[in-house]
Amino acid sequence: MDPRIAEIEQRYKRSDLPAFAPGDTVRVRLRIREGEKERIQPFEGICIGRRGAGINETFTLRRVSGGVGVERIFPVHSPWIVGLEVVRRGDVRRAKLYYLRARKGKRARVRERKWWLDKKVVADTRAGAASPEAGAEELAEASDDVAAEVAEGVAVEGSTAVESAEGAIDETIDEAEKTATD
Repeated sequence: MDPRIAEIEQRYKRSDLPAFAPGDTVRVRLRIREGEKERIQPFEGICIGRRGAGINETFTLRRVSGGVGVERIFPVHSPWIVGLEVVRRGDVRRAKLYYLRARKGKRARVRERKWWLDKKVVADTRAGAASPEAGAEELAEASDDVAAEVAEGVAVEGSTAVESAEGAIDETIDEAEKTATD
């Protein structure tokens, strides 16, 4: 591509949108203009495909409304898109989910991605980045701080020791659940 065209296109590309892939349920908020009035209209559906590159990239969302399948194609870098939110991540093995058009009811659902089985999370856990022993030590330290504040009569909701204890407890529970699923 001519570098002058690439430079012009670069000005119109958006970098504020989150990453999403086919299978993800996405909520797009669009600016709709009716006469002199503008309003924001959400459209939520499953991303069944992405195509194109650069400024010409588009994605297709599908939802069932009133028993009728509705598909809408959006340009990724459109100035009419006010916001884009990934509602849930889907676990699919294809780039185009056109097979959902033929499915009805529960068969048209997409399985949710199990984020705790993503390659990066598993690799970090195996490398020892989040060991249960470290979490237990943090929990013990945090609970000692809370016990000291309770003895002094100053442990209140929102104090730093209570917050750190709650955070350590949450982290320890999360780590225990991760190791139990492995």
